[in-house]
Amino acid sequence: MPLSQKPMRYGHTEGHTDVCFDDIGSCIVTCGSDGDVRIWESLDDNDPKSINVGEKAYSFALKNGRLITAVSNNTVQIHTFPEGAPDGILTRFTMNANHVVFSADGSKVAAGSSDFLVKIVEVTDSSQQKTFRGHDAPVLSVSFDPKNTFLASASCDGSVRVWKISEQSCETNWPLLQKCNDVVNAKTICRHAWQPKTGKLLAVPVEKVVKLYRRETWDHQLDLLDKSVTQPFNVVAWSPCGQYLAAGSVGGWIVIWNVDTQECLERVKHDKSYTICGLAWHPKGGQVAYTDMEGNLGLLENVCDVDGKKSNHKASAPGVKDYDELFDEDDGEDFLNRDSVGDDWGPKAARNDEDDDDDPMMASGRPRNRGAIIEDDENSLDTGLLKANSALDKEEEEDDQESLAPLLPLSSTQGPFYDGPVPTPQQKPFQPGSTPVHLTHRFMVWNSIGIIRCYNDEQDNAIDVEFHDTAVHHAMHLPNSLNHTMAALSSEAILLACESTEELASKLHCIHFNSWDSNKEWTVDMLQNEEIEAVCLGQGWAACATSTLLLRLFTNGGVQKDIFSLPGPVVSMAGHGEQLLVAFHKGTGFEGDQCLGVQLLELGRKKRQLLHGDPLPLSRKSYLTWLGFSAEGTPCYADSEGVVRMLNRGLGNTWTPVCDTREHCKGKSDHYWIVGIHENPQQLRCIPCKGARFPATLPRPAVAVLPFKLPFCQTATDKGQMEEQFWRSVLFHRYLDYLSQNGYEHDESVKSQATQEQQNLLMKMFALSCTLEREFRCMELAELMTQNARSLAIKYASRSRRLNLAQRLSELTAERAAELAAAEEHGMQEEEEEEEDFRNHLNAGYSSTPTESGQARIRNLQRQQSMETYEEEEEKEEEEEEGTSEVTKPRPPPISEKVSAPKSVTKAAVVSSSQKRVNPFKVSSSQKDQLVQLANIIDNMTKQGKKNSMPNSRVAPNKKSPVIKPLVPKPKSKQAAAAAFFQPRTPSTEKKNIGERGGGTEAPPSEPPQTPAESSDNKRPKTGFQMWLDENRSCIGADNPHFEETEIIKEGMSRFRNLSAEERMVWTEKAKGKEAGDSSEGKKRKRLEVVNSDGQEGQGKKSKEDTSSVTKPSSIQESAIAKLSAFAFKQR
Repeated sequence: MPLSQKPMRYGHTEGHTDVCFDDIGSCIVTCGSDGDVRIWESLDDNDPKSINVGEKAYSFALKNGRLITAVSNNTVQIHTFPEGAPDGILTRFTMNANHVVFSADGSKVAAGSSDFLVKIVEVTDSSQQKTFRGHDAPVLSVSFDPKNTFLASASCDGSVRVWKISEQSCETNWPLLQKCNDVVNAKTICRHAWQPKTGKLLAVPVEKVVKLYRRETWDHQLDLLDKSVTQPFNVVAWSPCGQYLAAGSVGGWIVIWNVDTQECLERVKHDKSYTICGLAWHPKGGQVAYTDMEGNLGLLENVCDVDGKKSNHKASAPGVKDYDELFDEDDGEDFLNRDSVGDDWGPKAARNDEDDDDDPMMASGRPRNRGAIIEDDENSLDTGLLKANSALDKEEEEDDQESLAPLLPLSSTQGPFYDGPVPTPQQKPFQPGSTPVHLTHRFMVWNSIGIIRCYNDEQDNAIDVEFHDTAVHHAMHLPNSLNHTMAALSSEAILLACESTEELASKLHCIHFNSWDSNKEWTVDMLQNEEIEAVCLGQGWAACATSTLLLRLFTNGGVQKDIFSLPGPVVSMAGHGEQLLVAFHKGTGFEGDQCLGVQLLELGRKKRQLLHGDPLPLSRKSYLTWLGFSAEGTPCYADSEGVVRMLNRGLGNTWTPVCDTREHCKGKSDHYWIVGIHENPQQLRCIPCKGARFPATLPRPAVAVLPFKLPFCQTATDKGQMEEQFWRSVLFHRYLDYLSQNGYEHDESVKSQATQEQQNLLMKMFALSCTLEREFRCMELAELMTQNARSLAIKYASRSRRLNLAQRLSELTAERAAELAAAEEHGMQEEEEEEEDFRNHLNAGYSSTPTESGQARIRNLQRQQSMETYEEEEEKEEEEEEGTSEVTKPRPPPISEKVSAPKSVTKAAVVSSSQKRVNPFKVSSSQKDQLVQLANIIDNMTKQGKKNSMPNSRVAPNKKSPVIKPLVPKPKSKQAAAAAFFQPRTPSTEKKNIGERGGGTEAPPSEPPQTPAESSDNKRPKTGFQMWLDENRSCIGADNPHFEETEIIKEGMSRFRNLSAEERMVWTEKAKGKEAGDSSEGKKRKRLEVVNSDGQEGQGKKSKEDTSSVTKPSSIQESAIAKLSAFAFKQR
C-alpha cells in the first residue's frame, strides 16, 4: 500500500515537542512545553489523557510502565504509566535536562543537561549514578548502545562523543556540529540513534546529511543524503528491524532510506514546513509518528511496506508530483526505459522493467515523473557512497557492487535536476465557521444567527441547531441519516448537504422554517458524478457550488433558478441579503502561496456582478480560513496568518486589512476562530483557541471581542493614532453610503455622528500640525474637512498667528464654496433636464386609462376647438407680420423651466395694461389657468423629487409611486415627477396670476403697472420648507450660534429632508392652504383637467373668463399662447 500522511493536529503549545509509542504500540505519547504528557489512543483522539509533570517538559522516555521526564525545575522525574502517578525524582542537575533516554532493557536512564554533564542513573536505585564530564557546552542529546556498552552524546561545543559506560571514559570525539553557547541557539538538536539490536551503526544528523559510523572502529561508513533537503537534519530514528532510517529536517522534510541499498524510499513534506523535532517508529513498524516545534502531532502510515516496495525503485521527488500534474502528457511509459531501449540494465533494471512496463503508478501510489528518477540516479552515482559501502563487509560489498555497477552508464543520459518553484497543493473547500470534518463532534456552522453542531459517534448521529435569538426559531434536533457534512444557517432556513455514496447521489436538503405552509422541507439530488462542495444562504435564495464547477441557485421554497459556471474550483461561499460572495482557485500557487479569486454578485431584482474574479489577497504562505459578511453587509475574510480584511468600496473595491488577530495571541500556537464581524459598533467576534486553530464543542466556547486596527505606521505617536482612527472611521462607515445609494433604510444619526467624529480628529491633527509648524500638512488636512470645520481651522490659524496659513485656508474655503454652488447649479440643471425628458416622455406616450375613459369625449371636443383657434390665430398673425418690419417668433420654452414661460406671458400682459391696449387675441382664462398649473406642477415635482431622494423613501408606506428598485441610478426624480401629477394645485393663486397677466383692458387707470419682479414673487408663494424654516430658524440658530444665514438654510434643508414623508406633506399642504381659498377642491383635480369651481373668491370681475370651457393643455396651445403674447408685446 502507498504511504499515507495523516493531517496534523494540535498536541501542545508552541515549543519543543517530543513523541514516542508505548511498548506495544497501542497509543502515542507526547510531551510539550506546556508541561503536559498526553496519551493519544489514535491521531483522531479528541480527548487524550493528560499528565501534568511540571511547568515545561523538555524530553521524556517510556519503557516497562515507567515514564521519565526532564522538566524545567532541573530535575528528572519518574511517573507510573499510564496512571501518571508521581514516583519520585530520579536525579537533579544545576540546569535544565535537555534529553533523557532509556537503555534497551529499561534498567538505566541517561540524561544530558545544560550544565555540560551527562548522567546514567539506575531506575530501581537512583543512588547508583555515573557522571560523564568532558563537554564544554550544554548537552543536546544522548543515546544508549543497544548492548549497554557505549553511550553517545552531542553538545553545543560542536562535538559528538562516544563514552564507554563501564570506564566512564571518552572513546572517540567527532567535531561535527556548529558551535553555540545554548540549546536555543543551536541550528540542530542532533538527536542521534544507534542501530537497534546489534548497535552496528551510529547515525548522526550533520547539516544536510546523515553520517553513519561503524561500532568499535568508529570509522565513517557512509552518508545518507537527499537533494530535496535544503536545511539541516534535526533528528533521526531507526525502524525496529534496523533496516530503515528516518530523518526529520529543520525545513519540515521527513526522508526514509533503506540503509542496506542506500535508497531513498519516501519523502514527505510538512504542510507548513515547520521544524521536525520528534520522530518515533511504531514497535511493529509501518507507522512513524512525528512532532514539530509548533506543538503539532502527525502520523505516517504504510511506511516501508515490504510487499509494496518490491517494485519501488526510487522515491518520487518532492513537489514534482504536483508540478507534473499540471501537464496532460502520458507518463504511463517509464521515462528512462523509453530513452534507453536495448541497454544492459542489470538484474535490478530487469526486475523493474517487468513490474513497471504495464503499471504507470509506482508502488507507493504516486505517478512516475522524470525529476524523481533523474535525481535518485544522481544519488546512486555518488562515488563516496560506493566507497563507504565497500567498507562494511566483503559479502555485502560484492552484492552491492554487483547491483550498482551497471548503473554507471546512466551519467551520459542524465538531464538537469529541476530546482524551480514548487507548486502549492490547492486548498480544499470548506464552510465558513465550521471545524474539520473528520472530528466526531464538530461545529458545522457558527455565525451571527446561531450554531449547528454535528455528533457522529457510536451512540448518536445527529445535528443540533441552536439560535442565538429564540424569537427567530426554537432549537432543533435533526437526525443525520444521510451523513450531512456541510451546513448553512440564516434567519429563514437551514441548508444541509452530503457527499454521494455508491448508492445515493450528493443531496441538497433545505429546511425552510420561515415558511407559512406545512411543507417546510425539500431535497434536490445532484447529477451523476457531481459533488456538492460548498453551500450558503441569502435573503430568499440558497446556493450550492459543485465539483463540476457549477453554481446552482434555488429559492427558499425549492425552485431552481439561475445556474452558471465558476472560473475555478470553489474554496468557500457566503451570502448576505442579496449579495453572494464566492472564493475559488484562480490558478496554481507556488512556494506555499494560494492563488485565489473572488466573485461578488447581487441577486436582487437587478442582478449584477461587482467583483469579476479579482485576485483575493492573502498573507505569504497562508490559506483562506473564513469568508463572510459583516452584519451591515460588507464582504470580509480571514487567512491562516490571522489577518482579517474588509472590502473598501470607496477605493475601487480593494481589500483593506482591518485586524491582525495574531497580535492578541499569547502563544504562537494560539489562534482566534472568527464567528462574526460588526461595523457599528466596531467588533470582531471570535473564539480564542489555546494551542489550536478551532474550538472543541464541549465545553461551550466563550466568545471574545477584539478591536479593529488598521496597520498604519507609527501608531505609538499621537499623529499615527489619530490617522489610524480617522481612516478606520471612514472605512467602517462607508456601508452607509452603500445602503443609501441602493435605497436601503439606515439611521442618519449614525452618519452624522461619524462625520462629527471624523471632523474632530481632523481638527486635532490640524492643531498638532500647527504646533509642529507643518503648514503644508495643515492644508492637506483642511482639504478633508467640511465647510464648518474649515471655518474653525481658519480661526485657529488666525489665533495661532499663522496668517499665511489662514489666508490660504480662506482661499480654499472660497474655492470649495464656489465648487459647491456650481455643483448644486449643475445638479438643478440635470434635474430640470430629467423632468423635461420625463414630461416629454409622458406626453409622447400618454394614452387613455380606465380612469380617464369618461373624459375621452370631452378631450376630443377640446382638441377640435384648440385646432380651430390655432388656425385662426395663425392667419391673423400672418396678416400682422406683413405690416411689421422685423418680427421674430420666439420658440415656446420647455415646460420644465418653471419661471420662463409665465414670465414671458406676464410681461406681455403688463405692457398691454400700461398702454391701455386691447389684445385682440386674448386667451381664455381656462387656458391660462392650465399654463400656470403646469409651472406649479413642475415646482411640486422638484419638491417631491427631493423627498424621494431620501434613503428611507424605499419603505414609506403611503407612497403611490412605484417602489424604487435598488441599484437603479436615476429613476427617483422621474418617479417623483409622476407622483407630482397627482399632487393638489393652488387654483386661487393661479387665477390671481392669470388675472394680473390677462386682464389689461379691464384694469382701472389708477392701478400702477406691475413689475416683472413683483409678478415673479406672486407666482412663487412660500413653500412648505420656507414655512418650516421660519418656525425652526431660532432652534437651528440656538444649536449652532456660529452659523451664518447660508449655513442655517443648509442645516434647515438637511433637517427638513430628515422629516418623514407625512410631516413634509403636512408643511406642503399648509403652504398651499395659505394661498388657496379652498384646498380641498384643488385636491380633487386630475392631472390634465382644470375645474373652475372656486372662481368666486376674489375673481368676480373675471367671472366670464373663469367660466369658460375646460380645455386640455397641449403643446399646440402652449405654442399659440406664447406666439400671441409675443405678438401683443411687439405691437407696443
